[in-house]
Amino acid sequence: MAAYDFHSREAAHTAKSRQGMVTTPHRAASEAGAKVLKRGGTAIEAVIAAGAALTVLYPHFCGLGGDAIWIVADTEGRRQAIMGIGQAAESLPKLDAIPTRGPLSALTTAALVDSWGEALNYSCIHWQGRESFSSLLGDAIEFASGGFPVSQSQAHWHAFREGEIEAWPGVASFFVKRGIQRQPQLAGVLKEITLHGHRAFYEGDLAQRMAAGLEAAGSPIRKRDLERTHARMAEPLSLIYRDVELLAPPPPSQGVTTLSIMGILSNFAMQDVSPNSPDFYHLCAEAIKQAFLERGGIADPDHVVQDCAAWLAKDFLAAKAEKIDRNVALPWPQPFRHGDTVFLAATDAKGRSASVLQSTYYDWGSGVLLEDTGILWQNRGAAFSADPASINAIAPGKRPFYTLNPGIALREGKPAILYGTQGADGQPQTLTLLLSRLIDHGFSPFEALSAPRFLLGRTFSDSRDNLKIEQSAGVEVLHTLGSYGHGVVAIPELSALAGQAGIISIGRDGVIEGAHDPRSDGCAVGV
Repeated sequence: MAAYDFHSREAAHTAKSRQGMVTTPHRAASEAGAKVLKRGGTAIEAVIAAGAALTVLYPHFCGLGGDAIWIVADTEGRRQAIMGIGQAAESLPKLDAIPTRGPLSALTTAALVDSWGEALNYSCIHWQGRESFSSLLGDAIEFASGGFPVSQSQAHWHAFREGEIEAWPGVASFFVKRGIQRQPQLAGVLKEITLHGHRAFYEGDLAQRMAAGLEAAGSPIRKRDLERTHARMAEPLSLIYRDVELLAPPPPSQGVTTLSIMGILSNFAMQDVSPNSPDFYHLCAEAIKQAFLERGGIADPDHVVQDCAAWLAKDFLAAKAEKIDRNVALPWPQPFRHGDTVFLAATDAKGRSASVLQSTYYDWGSGVLLEDTGILWQNRGAAFSADPASINAIAPGKRPFYTLNPGIALREGKPAILYGTQGADGQPQTLTLLLSRLIDHGFSPFEALSAPRFLLGRTFSDSRDNLKIEQSAGVEVLHTLGSYGHGVVAIPELSALAGQAGIISIGRDGVIEGAHDPRSDGCAVGV
């Protein structure tokens, strides 16, 4: 295991309980969610409170100008995906290439707030939830108006974009590098949602102000696009792995890719492969590569037919497993996609559970700040292609390919593991390592999160298609992987490149254990 002080970090990031749990990448957000559970609220209500807090506390990774994907499940057999994905504007400019920053990357609407509304309605109907936005957004409003100390993560990403962030009007001064961050304009928007409901974000005066700000900045999004924005309810995809059923969101999410990887690994006796061995990393990496060969076929199902059942068929996955050479690495088959998000999850005293990712895509999104509202808009439009032949070609009203894929593992039909991670291309990769360590090897949540991870492919700091692996994996592991043909590059222990993940595990005995990544500012909080 890692060379750092494991036990002190474990105490800082983990919790145990029998009454409920929240995990997020920021302690104050986790505590905001735990407050809801303590007063008898549902897991969905706790996640809304925590997620609202994160839009203030983690503005570089998520915000009201972004999206969210949910997986919810309960002990009664209900399961649901909530796809809070904004769509492309109806009137689009002609683009030879889609920029990654600026107003012409702000091409899609933001569905996070509507996903909160859909989730809260689901909680009320199916889980007898009684909370309202007025009761759930209070902590977020207090953080925004009263101020809070800038997180290490925000400070890091502010410094990392130095020389670039100054070119985004208002962003560098609005979001401070260090000290106390205040966002009174954002507090006003949150208050308006508490007074008039979540659709106030898409209709009426607030929506008009946002649309005017987006138009003035040069984005094609107009008020009619906001009015047409709705989160969608969908049936989760699923796959049996050992003694659990894994749930993932459907396209345009890459959830099917994560399930495919695990389905390929199910053809190997992973429980007999040491999780610290080069063979473990090699098998995981090669299964990821095989699954990524189909990932280019994921797109908005309203525009492109996709047979996910065929991709998840046992024979299909077994054939992929047979293509894996235990001693030879396949070249990395995928182009790099950037992306930063936050993962948060909660389970309540009745086992009702929610696993969620909120995102503005890149760190700091599009860089388009609507200063009168304090909203930083996402650049998810950059995930589209300007090539009309691409299945992800941009089109009016279309949703882009989506990296977000939170998950829930069911055991005997009941939520057993809640999991997810930040990291775009790295999300299925990180989840592969976490799930095998949890399910095949019995790791605790914090043990799984602390163990060495890798990232295949390019990143914003390394354009080579190599295997970036944390040096805590050990010299022998790195050397052996290199001999298999992996282009191994050692990265620091607990590297930011390895993403920020979270896990809640619900034992057969009713004990709930949660943790958030030691690579983050976060933690789990039990009630």
